[in-house]
Amino acid sequence: MSIRVVVADDQEIVRTGLTMILDAQPDIEVIGEAPDGRRAVELARRLRPDVCLFDIRMPGVDGIEATRSLAGPTVEDPLAVVVITTFDLDEYVYAALRAGARGFLLKNAGADLLSQAVHAAANGDALIAPSITARLLGVFARAGPASSPAHPIEALTYREEQILATVARGRTNSEIADELYISLSTVKSHIASLMAKLGARNRVEIAIWAYETNRVKS
Repeated sequence: MSIRVVVADDQEIVRTGLTMILDAQPDIEVIGEAPDGRRAVELARRLRPDVCLFDIRMPGVDGIEATRSLAGPTVEDPLAVVVITTFDLDEYVYAALRAGARGFLLKNAGADLLSQAVHAAANGDALIAPSITARLLGVFARAGPASSPAHPIEALTYREEQILATVARGRTNSEIADELYISLSTVKSHIASLMAKLGARNRVEIAIWAYETNRVKS
């Protein structure tokens, strides 16, 4: 089955371009477009896409607020959101991930990375542009936690601590498996365990917890 996507950007030419790139993929289908955050939220709630692809700077309700409405901490049935922007600013990265985004890309990322980000979000993973990933530790260190990080329900095992560090550095499941010499199914099992122990809903929240508890050093 195709991954169903809603695209939101205030520039029609950008929406059209993103739609063309995604529709060219054999297993991705753009099912709706919106020119601003308010209509994007309405459309996403009605269509329940697998992934939402939102620009940050839109009139009225921006992409970050739209993300928070659909994927924020208080949303009972969150949607997967990938944020895409022209502006490579740390505060945007931090705000988007805090709002619940599962991916953060720049508009010059290219078709391959865009497709990878949509696939990752649909699969419950997170993909953040490589140029941004390297700075994330500094972003979180400077910004500080919004509140005191929650203690894990149960102590993390040594292997879970290893997985935690690799997730925080933006590694994919396959990369983690290769790096730690374990199977892909074992990686998925450990990540599921981390999510349960940390009360995290996705990999980005696992990474945020790692940064805020100083599990990973910049």
